[in-house]
Amino acid sequence: MSDPRPSVILNVDDNEGARYAKTRILQRAGFAVLEAATGHEALSKVRDASPELVLLDVKLPDINGLEVCRRIKTDPETASTLVLQTSAAAVHSIDKVRALDGGADSYLTEPIEPPELIANVRALLRVRHAENALRESEERFRQMAENIEDVFWMLDPMTDELLYVSPSYHRVWGHDAVIPKAGAKHWSDDVHPGDAVRIAAAYRALLAEGTFEEEYRIVRPDGAVCWVSERGFPVRDAHGRIYRLAGIASDISERKRNELLLRDADQRKDQFLAMLAHELRNPLAPIRNAIELMQVDRLRSAETFDSARAIISRQVTHLSRLVDDLLDVSRITQGKITLKREPVEMTAAVSAALETVQPAIAKKQHDISIHLPDAPLYVSGDAVRISQVIANVLSNACKYTPEHGELSLTVTHVDGNVKITVRDNGVGILPDMLSRAFELFVQSENSLERSEGGLGIGLPLARTLVDLHGGTIEAFSAGLGQGSEFVMMLPLLPADQVPMVSVPAEIREAPHARRLLLVDDSVDAAEALSLLLGTLGHDVRTANDPWTALELTDTFDPQVIILDIGLPGMDGFELARTMRGKPGTAGALLIALTGYGQERDRQLSREAGFDHHFVKPVSVNEIQEVIERAANS
Repeated sequence: MSDPRPSVILNVDDNEGARYAKTRILQRAGFAVLEAATGHEALSKVRDASPELVLLDVKLPDINGLEVCRRIKTDPETASTLVLQTSAAAVHSIDKVRALDGGADSYLTEPIEPPELIANVRALLRVRHAENALRESEERFRQMAENIEDVFWMLDPMTDELLYVSPSYHRVWGHDAVIPKAGAKHWSDDVHPGDAVRIAAAYRALLAEGTFEEEYRIVRPDGAVCWVSERGFPVRDAHGRIYRLAGIASDISERKRNELLLRDADQRKDQFLAMLAHELRNPLAPIRNAIELMQVDRLRSAETFDSARAIISRQVTHLSRLVDDLLDVSRITQGKITLKREPVEMTAAVSAALETVQPAIAKKQHDISIHLPDAPLYVSGDAVRISQVIANVLSNACKYTPEHGELSLTVTHVDGNVKITVRDNGVGILPDMLSRAFELFVQSENSLERSEGGLGIGLPLARTLVDLHGGTIEAFSAGLGQGSEFVMMLPLLPADQVPMVSVPAEIREAPHARRLLLVDDSVDAAEALSLLLGTLGHDVRTANDPWTALELTDTFDPQVIILDIGLPGMDGFELARTMRGKPGTAGALLIALTGYGQERDRQLSREAGFDHHFVKPVSVNEIQEVIERAANS
């Protein structure tokens, strides 16, 4: 006769509404339900009430549900309790792996449909009842095994004969089971060759000692490789003697795939950090060289100073654009790089690229020849990105060319396109590597014994950017020692779209000088911007903390206030609200200057009372423009 008493289930969830809903569903299905709202309460009730199954949410206020499961399963008094772990869909893939590894018997993603919850609870209870039934009746065990997804098997340890394999074997293994004499290798002949020796040894231990718990691969008839987790255990008679060996084999392919996804996610993080370092370092060399140039006494001519300043300006613009893109992880990993299109003159783009690569060329004493067209050639694109493409290809040529080698860069007009050709007489590329030259993290094994280092991202990034510009890039080489050639094609801008030559904007003296308070905890940043604003005629005071700034508002009566957001002790938002509440600064022009540029940051600025929100680095002309507009309004 079946036991008339209902199964007792402990429902653990700190959300009262969700807990109530699940309790009602389970009660309507005929289960006796206990409740707990915390991890400690759950552990206490598991020990005191001995429920058959714990419905356990991951998120609890005191102990994480995963830890509660681990404690249940590692306590000898409660280890046999079934645990059905649940968590929200947003963290499903990670929590599922951790829950199953932590000992959970099953896992569901919330929100859970009532039929799904009842079906899973009943399935788990059936498995548990089946394990108990094995001790009483092999036939009862066999009937239960017909209706579950895991593979059950039973073995006679005296004859080493496989007595039974459940029908689920076909679903997991891919073919119908044959009931042979098992032998000392393993009852299945489909174990992956890479795991065969280990599983054979574990199986021999099962026959000798009655224990077996392994994860291994199997090869299905179609060649697919699947992962299974198998546990073997002894079945004892009424006198405690082992008279059968039984086992459960579960398909854990999905779990293994999730583990791989976690490893891939970690690798993508490392790849992103590598790309970030690579892309941010490139502009620093010309900036440093320009600064050193400005510091050399014998070269303090106006022309040299202007040239150095122009280099720094271009490279800071480059650096700022890279930060904007690279810090947006989701956009980069999904290939969502946005171009800021404008007419780009190729000679200027080549010059900017050479500034980036020149230190590496000089270090290896390469002889580089540049061939540019007599008349300007324009393309429609992003000037910074086009320079980046050329610099990446030149950097690649430099890296794979020995010292005193020869490089060349040629720009020509070919059939409505601008053709950029970079050649070197370096190590060359093997034929089988040519097709992979633009794959991420692929490097030639002949890279001068790899002494040049590098991360293998320059050419893949170049191809992505060329594609975004509607162009093409190809690699050519006659083989090892024969050098390489990279050819880029970009659509030529029609003549009627070529811009008139314009003069870059210069910093101009302010027609309306203002009393200006600048607040930034970076002393250097505050001093540099203060000097620039002072050259425009403004009367500037600086403060490096909020309290000094508040004192100055009373004595200096500023008309314009520029605030950094990340201030010590009181952030810029709070300081702005305080200044808006003071009569003397309630009507001042309030400008936020920060490294945070997301829409949420801009919204917080508006709510705090700022009139404008600028993201560092910002041109002093942009600041001056809003000051002039406010003065004229």
